[in-house]
Amino acid sequence: MHHLPTDNPVPRFLLNAAITACAVVIWSLFMAHPALAARVELTNAEKKLVEAEGELRLCVDPDWRPFEEIDEHGTHQGIAADLLRLISERTGIGFTLVPTANWEESLAFSRTGKCEALSFLNETPKRKEWLSFSRPLFTDVNVFITREEHPFISDPAELVNETLALPKGTAMEEFIRRDYPNLRIVTVDSEADALLLVTDRKVDMTLRSLIVAAHTIKSEGWFNLKISGQLPAFTNKLRVGVTKNKGHLLAVLDKGIDSINAQDRGAILNKHISINVQTVTDYSLLYKISSFFLGGGAIVGFWLWQLKKHNRELQRISQTDTLTGLANRAHLNALLAYEHARTKRYSHPLSVIIIDLDFFKKVNDEWGHLTGDAVLREFGGLLESGIRDSDLAGRWGGEEFLIICPVTDTDSATVVAARLVALTADHQFPTPQRQTISAGIATLSPGETLDELLSRADEALYHAKKSGRNRAHAITENAPAQQAGSCAGS
Repeated sequence: MHHLPTDNPVPRFLLNAAITACAVVIWSLFMAHPALAARVELTNAEKKLVEAEGELRLCVDPDWRPFEEIDEHGTHQGIAADLLRLISERTGIGFTLVPTANWEESLAFSRTGKCEALSFLNETPKRKEWLSFSRPLFTDVNVFITREEHPFISDPAELVNETLALPKGTAMEEFIRRDYPNLRIVTVDSEADALLLVTDRKVDMTLRSLIVAAHTIKSEGWFNLKISGQLPAFTNKLRVGVTKNKGHLLAVLDKGIDSINAQDRGAILNKHISINVQTVTDYSLLYKISSFFLGGGAIVGFWLWQLKKHNRELQRISQTDTLTGLANRAHLNALLAYEHARTKRYSHPLSVIIIDLDFFKKVNDEWGHLTGDAVLREFGGLLESGIRDSDLAGRWGGEEFLIICPVTDTDSATVVAARLVALTADHQFPTPQRQTISAGIATLSPGETLDELLSRADEALYHAKKSGRNRAHAITENAPAQQAGSCAGS
């Protein structure tokens, strides 16, 4: 397994481990600086539309720190607020805050037309009845939070007679009721209320965003809690939702969202996380002083040991795809950025391989999602056995996988891809059909960005599929994709 280099510093204060772990999951956002807030290019029709209708009444979650809140001055604050300000600056669409008491009331206001936009929410079938959704504005994983003594949760479907606390009106409530009927749900008013039920042993667990969970546990001082697992296949893809009568503004909103790059998001996240780190440092010092006078130094040491242990497990979770055990997209993005920097410095080659399981939808449709999951797990094992020690394989999303090949030119990467094509075609998966893969290969060109590299690999994958699947194609700079390898009998 290929890892980013680290000096693994020992935390100086009691709570720094929680913030460090939370930061691991934020991909491609390292030491970022704000990008220029240039306005996006709108068509004349879009400009007229914004001028005529570009002011939306906005409802938010008033108590969802650090994502968003309404502060004591009645102002929308947090990560979501800063992202919406960028959209507003770049598109001309304005947002007028409509205060609400809680998230449930915000949803109700949007249903009745009292507000026309919701700032930071997942798209669900129920919400699509009255809302239209933008592209994702922010992505974050969901994790289970339990008491210290609860075992690690590898598969929530295997839990029996366990209770789960969730704030009212959340997308996760809708998903859990549908896909995990074995869990008994208890609804509460806020994130903090859900965690309080867990710490008081009134429910077994809660399920929340990793960033929000780490923030709440830290701010409330609930260090008898731990992260016990990640919810498979349910990542928070937080979007802007607008009422159906304002859906014609989505194209403009999406242009604003597309203009927000990694540096923009990094600057916003660093702003809010750095505030939290300072708060952590202040409270840590207070805890240390208090513990000294109370004779509780041993307890502080025990807490620190527990937090370091949880931090290691949380870091593993935040870097790993739960289903396959491979690196997840967040970890792949971090490694890509690191290898890209190394390549620019030392001028050695860097190749990537994007792999897609052929006709995978048929597996889910005909034999069910459990069988589909089994196929993905077995294919993950094949990847690990088929790549070199210097490579990293990870799950890119759905049935797509990515292999990063440091110090590897196109020909060598093609050998790796062709071997995987053959291994897969020869493997007996738990389905009646023969499972094959298609692979796209691209090697970094001088001055090329990671987005451009991945785009060329995607183009090569498209040509592999168009040419009949069960094969690998390589694409070179400014040249059409050409077949680089295929499995016999394809």
